[in-house]
Amino acid sequence: MSLLALIKGKRGASGFGFASTAEEVTEGLDLSGQTILITGINSGLGQESGRVLSQRGAHIIGLARTQKKAEEGCARLSGPTTAVACELSDPASVRAAVDTIKASGQTIDVLLCNAGIMALPELNQSNGYELQFFTNHIGHFILVTDLLDCLASDGRVVMLSSAAHTMPYKEGIQFDNLTGDGGYSGFRAYGQSKLANVLFANELAKRFEGTGRSAFSVHPGGINTNLGRHMDGPSNILFPLVGWIGMKNVEQGASTQVYVTTSPDVIQHNGAYFADCNVKAKSAHGQNDEMGARLWQVSEEIVNALGGASA
Repeated sequence: MSLLALIKGKRGASGFGFASTAEEVTEGLDLSGQTILITGINSGLGQESGRVLSQRGAHIIGLARTQKKAEEGCARLSGPTTAVACELSDPASVRAAVDTIKASGQTIDVLLCNAGIMALPELNQSNGYELQFFTNHIGHFILVTDLLDCLASDGRVVMLSSAAHTMPYKEGIQFDNLTGDGGYSGFRAYGQSKLANVLFANELAKRFEGTGRSAFSVHPGGINTNLGRHMDGPSNILFPLVGWIGMKNVEQGASTQVYVTTSPDVIQHNGAYFADCNVKAKSAHGQNDEMGARLWQVSEEIVNALGGASA
């Protein structure tokens, strides 16, 4: 057996591992009566997560950039759904989504923050901030903090991060360069946004202590989805090659976030970072409580300056 086959076949304490699928990690679960919100419902990991969670009986609130995409994504699911437009790079759109969800009166059991953008080759901005940071972190920061009133007393927040959180800029979060104007690297900026997802989950977990709620960050593994659609040049050659050697398919890639969304065993690990359906070590920056606290404060300042307060 090859080394690669051994790695793919290895399973951790949870009983699952690299090759486990979202269907496998939820086998036998009945999620009837649960409501799970998923951003990026229309494609990739969001669609697969929605498919499996819906198949297990959950009501899915499916968010996508437009109402049409949200409806198309939800239409492919087998159970009850609510489609909501939510463009994460547009605070007005996020707040409109929050208003729609609150008006429905639904209690949410899990906020699965799955959507994101990756490795933009050139600097793009939203509201004056680098687009990956704003979309992947600030958009979800607004969504989650504004929906905490709707989160069940034992609800969970699951942030889709990445192993890229270990490879941000040298200082971690570039608080003095969140615009990107002072220098920009597509992959480093992506790493910064994924580090922000880890730190946000860490801070949420602290605030949830003693409440019954919990928060987690997850690394899905390398998956060749449309998340990498912005990559060009050598990356367009390297990405498929690496995928052929050791990446997961979408069914496997969705397993960790679906496992953390549904497993009763993860509650004891509030604030943990998961990969291959098991607890993994965070980077040094990902364990930096001071950086996490500062990020929360800066995020609140950004949101307030944009005209809306968060919890």
